[in-house]
Amino acid sequence: MSYMTTSERQMSLSAEIGSVKTRAEFAQALGRSARAFGFEHVTLMNAATPENILSKALVIETTLQSAYFNQFDRARMMSAPHFSAGLHQSTLPRVWNNFSATSPIVLTSDLKELLLSYGMTMGVTFPAYLVDGERVVIWYGGDRAPLGQIELNELMMITHHLVGAYNLVRQSGANASLPTLSAREREVVRWTAQGKTSIEIGQILSLSDHTVNAYMTSAIRKLDCVNRTQLVAKAIRMKLIS
Repeated sequence: MSYMTTSERQMSLSAEIGSVKTRAEFAQALGRSARAFGFEHVTLMNAATPENILSKALVIETTLQSAYFNQFDRARMMSAPHFSAGLHQSTLPRVWNNFSATSPIVLTSDLKELLLSYGMTMGVTFPAYLVDGERVVIWYGGDRAPLGQIELNELMMITHHLVGAYNLVRQSGANASLPTLSAREREVVRWTAQGKTSIEIGQILSLSDHTVNAYMTSAIRKLDCVNRTQLVAKAIRMKLIS
């Protein structure tokens, strides 16, 4: 198996990322960049805050199956300090290694088991900001040797290019259509349109008000809205709810 030199890899990936025009092309460039560094998976997601309880609502693009995030959320792993506050406050890359006692990130046994089941023995997380000030992270995971400093610097540069490409795609409105809402998200928006509060919706749907707010936040993000009022109006206009 032949490998590109550092400069060849950098030039090839930079050229591909620089030519991205659509969300689909961005997703392809994201996955190809991860594989070029020996990672099986990569995810672009909004940075978690202490209020976030569902990781799935934060995901923008990922190569992972939805089952991964379902398992992650069922185990309430988002409540771990690394996710609820650490990533949102961090300004530096964070490298984790399941088998290293000196890993800077301490993984819970549940999270370690989940990562191993998806073949991710090590990984790295890069925080970034979008042009509108929204904080995001790109994290890579796979079964490979720990990154050396030179390779980490190279991956950081490629990640900056990826964030820039996503900013351009987002600004240009190159997506052919807006994402659709899930069945649960539509239910939450429909009850909101009828004047129900998060607590009342939670009682109706047998959910906690925190879970209701997570679905609401996800719907607001998907439809590119700023608040519930705009979300309801846009959902009605798009005939997502009646």
